[in-house]
This record gives sequence, C-alpha cells and structure tokens, in this order.
Amino acid sequence: MRLNDIRAAYDLVAEDYLAILRHELVAKPFDRIALSAFAEVVSGPVVEVGCGPGRITAHLHSLGVDARGEDLSPAMVAVARRAYPDLRFDVGAMTALDVADGSLGGVVSWYSIVHTPLAELPAVFTEFARALTPGGHALIAFKTGDAVHHLTRAYGHDLSLDVHWHPVDAVATAMTTAGLTELARLTRPADEQEKGPQAWLIGRR
Repeated sequence: MRLNDIRAAYDLVAEDYLAILRHELVAKPFDRIALSAFAEVVSGPVVEVGCGPGRITAHLHSLGVDARGEDLSPAMVAVARRAYPDLRFDVGAMTALDVADGSLGGVVSWYSIVHTPLAELPAVFTEFARALTPGGHALIAFKTGDAVHHLTRAYGHDLSLDVHWHPVDAVATAMTTAGLTELARLTRPADEQEKGPQAWLIGRR
C-alpha cells in the first residue's frame, strides 16, 4: 500500500515539482560537490533511482556520466521525458531494478530513500549492490536526523506522505550490511528552504 500512496502523491505533484526544483542545484554548492565527486569515481552506466522529473540525471549527464533515470511515478517519468528528451527515463521501483546482476557502474539515490523506514534500507541497498559491477559505486542522498515527519501538503498540493530522516551512521551501516563499502560522506546544516540537515554517502561494491 505504501508504494501505491507514494506513486499517487508524486503523480499528483509531478509538474509543479519540476517547476519548483529544476534549477535548485544552482544555489547548492555542496550538493554539486557530492554529485561531482561521484561523477569523478564512477565508470560505466548509471541509473538514478527515484529520478523524479530528471533534473539530477540531467546534471550527471552534463558531468559526462552515462546516466538514465527510473521512477515509481509514471507522471514523473513523463515530465522527465519532456524536459530532457535526449535522455532515457523508465518507470521502475528501486527495490526491483530491471537490470542484470553486475551490469551497472553506478546507482544514484537522490533523496529517494526518504519514504523508506530505516529497517528496510538494507534490502534496498542489497538490490543496489546486486545491480552494481564489482567496484561499482552508489551515491545516497538523504535527510539526516532520527524522526518521521508526516506531510499533508507539498509542491502546492494536498497529499499524505511520511518523510524519514535517518541518522548518517545508521544509513552507512545499512550500506555496509548490503555489501557496499563506505568511501566518503558529506553533511551540511539546513539552508533557508530546508527543515533539517542533509547528508550524502558514496559507497563501493
């Protein structure tokens, strides 16, 4: 049921999500640093899981990464295809990637674990590890803390979603449990548009 609720919420907000966030990275230098570091170390095809309207996939592509996107929301995928027609976007779930074992050089989860309880992260990261070639890399971006916040309105729409803020060490442990070795982490406090601190982890299979 939770996946259906997530899909419905993001189908609802897809158009406004892109309009609000399309150029967000311009004012977020540390976010760009995390993406640039990943682009430096990754080799081979990359899938951004939970890609939304495609802005991070497009940014990775601009950095020379062979990136495509997948998202649970068909409406998000449709928006991404219109916004970035030269890139590939597919409907898919991060818990069941439609790729062969060991076929990816990288997986990016840019805030796509925010609706996933901590106890379920090892299974998610195990799926990432399955898809990665040995030596492949994962970039995980998330809201850090230890709380669950219930959203009733976002991007100009009424909806119902739980947003999970995860402790950095706990996410790193979940990555390690899944067979991904932590290579780097970056954290920063909230900016004026955010409600809490942010974190990024880069791991390698």
